[in-house]
Parts: sequence; C-alpha cells; structure tokens
Amino acid sequence: MGVNLHDEMIELRRSLLGMGALVEQRVSRVVDALVEGDLEAAEMVRAGDDVVDRLEVALESQCMRLIALAHPVAGDLRFVLSVIRISSELERIGDLARGISKRIIKLSQMEPVDVSAPLVDLAFAARTMLSDVLAALSNEDAALCRQVRRSDKRVDDIHKAVLMWGREEIPRHPEQSRAMIEILTMAQRFERIADITTNIAEDVIFVLEGRLVRHEAD
Repeated sequence: MGVNLHDEMIELRRSLLGMGALVEQRVSRVVDALVEGDLEAAEMVRAGDDVVDRLEVALESQCMRLIALAHPVAGDLRFVLSVIRISSELERIGDLARGISKRIIKLSQMEPVDVSAPLVDLAFAARTMLSDVLAALSNEDAALCRQVRRSDKRVDDIHKAVLMWGREEIPRHPEQSRAMIEILTMAQRFERIADITTNIAEDVIFVLEGRLVRHEAD
C-alpha cells in the first residue's frame, strides 16, 4: 500500500512534538514538586509513565513503516532516523522524571532536611534546556540548539556544587545522610536529563544541517 510521504512526515513531526510536550510537562511537574513540595504533582509523574512508553513505541513503528513503504531520502530520511533517536531520548527523560518523583515522595517521609540550593538551580537549568530544545525542534532553530549545547557546561558546574554540598553536609549531619543521598541522587538524574537534552539538540542540528556535531566543540 502506497503512502503520501508529505502527509506522513507532517504527522510524524506532530506526533514527536506531542511526545515532547508531554515529557516537558512531566519534567516541569517534578520541578514544581521539588521546589514547592507539591506531592500531588510528584504522584502524577510517578503514575503516568506508561503514556510516554506507548508514544515511543508508536513513533518507532511509524518510522519503520515509512522507511519500508515510502523510502525517504536526504532530509526526509535524516528526520525519520532522528525521530527514532529523539523519541527514545524523550522516553529516557520521562523515566528520569519518574525516578526523581519517587525520590521526592521518599524524601517527604523522612525527617525534614534543607534541600541544597544548587539542586534547585540544577532543576531549573535542566528544565530550561529541555524547553529550549523542544522550541528549537518546533521552530527548526539550529542556533538555539547550539545554545542548549553550551548550557550543558553550566549544568555540569551546578552538579559539582551539589556534590560538594553533600561532601560537606553528610559528615556534619550523619543522622540526615539517607535524605541527603536522596538529594544527591535527584541531582544526578537532573544532570542526566540535561545530558540527554544535549543529545537531542545535536540530533536536531543533524536534521537541519546534515552535520554530526556530537564530538565537536561548540
């Protein structure tokens, strides 16, 4: 059965952006849960992972069908191949957001501990990177993708500040060590979200310019 490649590509793009919007919403909710102590938001993220998983499977199936039936070439083929990668990366971000939500819920059941200020900065920075890369995907903005790549260095620096906080505070307050380890684990996952977002930025540059920039300095 023949397919209309133009219409299918429009639908594929729409589906990918829809998945991106859902994952962005989940990351935003988990940041709100962390900063505002919104356990309802954390519970929503913990419970909603199946939808993201189904979207990834549907997108991959859509791409395989297009490759088999429409034989896309050049820019169309780059986009289809990148959709497979980006949807997988978005699914991983969704998993990380779910993991953070579980840590927030666990933390709420422990003795109160002051959340590291750099962790909050890290959460906001990762969320901003994800929002920017999805805007770049929607608007076909390679310059914004390069800005996202540069932002990853700042996230790494903030993550190091959280680790330093942990090294200083755990010996001072051993009775709170379990809670602080949860905080350090959340920091590692926000940092990973930023890393994966950088990968998406590089995928979008590949779609727009046909260049592989993964190992290039920006």
